[in-house]
Amino acid sequence: MSKTVKAAILQAAPVPLDISYGIERLIEFVADAADIGAEVAAFGETFLGGYPLWLDEAPNAAIWDQRGTQALHSILLDQALRKNDPRLAPLQAIADAAGIIVCVGGHERVRSSLTNTQYIFRPNLPHLLHRKLVPTHSERMIWGRGDGSTLDVHEAEWGNVGQLICWEHWMPLARAAMHHAGEAVHVAAWPTVRDVHLIASQHYAFEGRCFVLAAGTIQDRADLIEGLARVGGDVDAQKLIMGMPEGQLQHGGSAIIGPDGKVIVGAEAGPDLLIADLDLSAIGRGLTSLDTDGHYSRPDVFELRVDRRARTGVANAADGLAPKSRRKSDQVVD
Repeated sequence: MSKTVKAAILQAAPVPLDISYGIERLIEFVADAADIGAEVAAFGETFLGGYPLWLDEAPNAAIWDQRGTQALHSILLDQALRKNDPRLAPLQAIADAAGIIVCVGGHERVRSSLTNTQYIFRPNLPHLLHRKLVPTHSERMIWGRGDGSTLDVHEAEWGNVGQLICWEHWMPLARAAMHHAGEAVHVAAWPTVRDVHLIASQHYAFEGRCFVLAAGTIQDRADLIEGLARVGGDVDAQKLIMGMPEGQLQHGGSAIIGPDGKVIVGAEAGPDLLIADLDLSAIGRGLTSLDTDGHYSRPDVFELRVDRRARTGVANAADGLAPKSRRKSDQVVD
């Protein structure tokens, strides 16, 4: 018996820097998806807080003691999501009420560092999160690394939902770990789904025999200027941002892809709501010829070991347990 799941990608401009207001906008978008009956909805990379475009677009952003870069980092530390963040309660509430799974990325504060974190909000269950394992190139200036403890999937009644972020889709062992989890729907979160990113997403769908929601965002320099103003502004940050090119700097390109690697529906560079009815029986048909975790694997030749322990960097040598924090600031972030 076949099962059809309605999926949506909401390709929209985030609210840069102002994460609290970004959550309010996100809830409006989720409501739009719920209104058309979507059971799973996806947003692009770091939708909450916006992708840090200045790392690539602003001249001299990487210079030591660049005051604009420092100011923007400080703003994001203050704005970032935290463990048990009460600002996320309304998003959980709409997921519960509408019975919709919401996959969205944001800046998360872990102690005194930022991580690029993708969330899965689940109806009537605590949210799951995935922290990007390896920030790419200039991203290492702003985000720390995740660990194996967040390689997880949501087990919906109709199938598993998982996610990876951007260039994690070129980490073969990360892909193998996620394929082992048996995803029916995979969210591939990107800032812009460029041509090569679409290829990676199509490859993932074909290799994993799953549906892929390749979600991108759109962002303009003006959005970043407006976001900075919303959080009080900063002269140094403003100067850095004004050195970026004018106009649109992230260009969407989102797509919903089938287990055969073919694009079902795609977006261009503007705001869009992509919708598709996913026939999950297509997964079983595809597995006839290729199951990379099953009959197309060679466990007698290859073995993958995944360390799923949380890595805090501090442990008690006597018993291997992480000690309790002695800093007041550590008690409000995790």
